Amino acid sequence: MSVLSRTTELVDPVPGDGAPHLPDQPDLVQLLTPEGERVEHPDYSLDVSAEELRALYRDLVLVRRWDVEATALQRQGELGLWASLQGQEAAQVGAGRAMAAADMAFPTYREHGVAWTRDVDPLHVMSLFRGVDQGGWDPVATRFNLYTVVIGAQTLHATGYAMGMQRDGADGAALAFLGDGATSQGEVNEAMIWAATFAAPVVFFCQNNQYAISAPIERQSRVPLFQRASGFGFPGVRVDGNDVLAVLAVTRAALAAAREGSGPTFIEAFTYRMGAHTTSDDPSRYRLASELEEWALRDPIARLKAHLARTGAADRDFFDAVDAEGDELAVRIRTGTREMPDPAGTEIFDHVYAETTPELAQQRAEFVAYHASFEEA
Repeated sequence: MSVLSRTTELVDPVPGDGAPHLPDQPDLVQLLTPEGERVEHPDYSLDVSAEELRALYRDLVLVRRWDVEATALQRQGELGLWASLQGQEAAQVGAGRAMAAADMAFPTYREHGVAWTRDVDPLHVMSLFRGVDQGGWDPVATRFNLYTVVIGAQTLHATGYAMGMQRDGADGAALAFLGDGATSQGEVNEAMIWAATFAAPVVFFCQNNQYAISAPIERQSRVPLFQRASGFGFPGVRVDGNDVLAVLAVTRAALAAAREGSGPTFIEAFTYRMGAHTTSDDPSRYRLASELEEWALRDPIARLKAHLARTGAADRDFFDAVDAEGDELAVRIRTGTREMPDPAGTEIFDHVYAETTPELAQQRAEFVAYHASFEEA
């Protein structure tokens, strides 16, 4: 039996206080404990050098620094909205670094860490949330699709793209990101049916951050999310989403299986959203402070830092240098965001189709006339 065909039965979250709890250690894939101790898993091994560990730590720190700066800019009125990833850095960086050059990522609106690993300029993501454009990066060059706000739609895009690669004989797989709430969407279930039926080279990467806005996971599913994969006919696995090494190993294996023709895999990265759903949300209305304190002890950055320090793979000079680089990144993001010019209102019509249609031209003319009426008045 292959690694990816194995599923283990997990207990439900501990009832009573409403707070999500990590399953017992044998029930999920973990290679780095919350205390920073390296452990082995019988099905997922990972050879990683000290240099690679330092690079992963740098990714995690800089992605969080970007996120913190973006949240501050939104609070200052410089962004219309921001979807924070705080607490989910390991899930995103681990999955992103597991991808090969030919693989294609299909994000939601929160995958800033994956964008980072695909060399997307943070300012291109910031311009989207500032309302300057609808995403300034090149999906073909970066192998990272534009953000998708319609919940679950990107899983259909990923499955269709994977089927296209399959038929073209392309050497690559699609990686579709989704949240726990999206598993209730029809699009996601339709995508998994098609992926299973055609053995499409796609991996569904679900970041279970415990809440679909304010709805906790225990109100969304009566079974662990990864077990749903068996109903569609392909394997599922649950991984500690705050463990960047485990996420890297599991996602790498799933993508390799997809490329080799073994079909899709569903990965449930069991993690936690430390901040609000977006900057328009107030999480204090539906969760307890004690829950945050519990999950803070599993912080993905702290555990990797503890491991690096304990093993001597990094010293204070390295940590200070990464922090300094984070400050420089924050300045670049803050300055670059504030200096973005406002686009002309008509620009919204310029990139809808490759060629302007009569209907679009009429809409543009009506838009121009409407705004001109205010100037005349």
